[in-house]
Amino acid sequence: MPRIPQDRIAVLIGVKGETRKALQAAAGCRGLFVDSESGDVSVRWGEPGSYDPVKAMKLPEVIKAIGRGMAPSKAIKLLQDEYFFRLVDIKDFVGKRSNQQRRVRSRIIGSQGKIRKLIEGLTNCEITIYGSTIVIVGEEAGLDLAVDAVERLAGGSEHGSVIKGLERGSRRQKLESRSLGYIETKDEATEDFDALVPGLSELSTRRASRRLKASQINPEDSDDVESALSLAEDESISWEEE
Repeated sequence: MPRIPQDRIAVLIGVKGETRKALQAAAGCRGLFVDSESGDVSVRWGEPGSYDPVKAMKLPEVIKAIGRGMAPSKAIKLLQDEYFFRLVDIKDFVGKRSNQQRRVRSRIIGSQGKIRKLIEGLTNCEITIYGSTIVIVGEEAGLDLAVDAVERLAGGSEHGSVIKGLERGSRRQKLESRSLGYIETKDEATEDFDALVPGLSELSTRRASRRLKASQINPEDSDDVESALSLAEDESISWEEE
């Protein structure tokens, strides 16, 4: 497991070890051990099949997020399948100069934390700034937007353009989500209707196949033409005067 900074050891352990125990129970491991002096963290798992391998894979990210300043109650969301972790290092943008790192932190936090709250609200992510690192936790779609916004601010982009870009991205995601929901609902409705009218789906498929075949015939091939003009068992022609 990742090593925890000295000032975050107590947070990971919690009062009377409650946080450590809660993480152990949520991850499904046999034991989670924290060295209160060095910050080393180790874990013991049970027999294969007695725990969720996905949680075993994501537990180091939970530990790293807590170590980089995130509250355990927020970091533990990473154990869920739909939540992911990203870490942005301010040093990648301004180097090791502490005054420049402070400037970037201030740009991302904003006055009274307004910029960070805006990014979190528009992306449904959790953002924690600790030293020279920024931890972002959220669902995949929102996470990409949040990381892009943070990196653009760290790179010097104007607040207005970054927020406008976030708003456009958020609206686009909502529209896409609604479209997917509509398609799923329509598919379910079609399946229910097919169940009420046995054979409807098969009939529709046959007719679509015939239309496709008719559009692909070779007019110079008499067999193709005759096949396209022939009636299927479920088709007929009726004549009437106008």
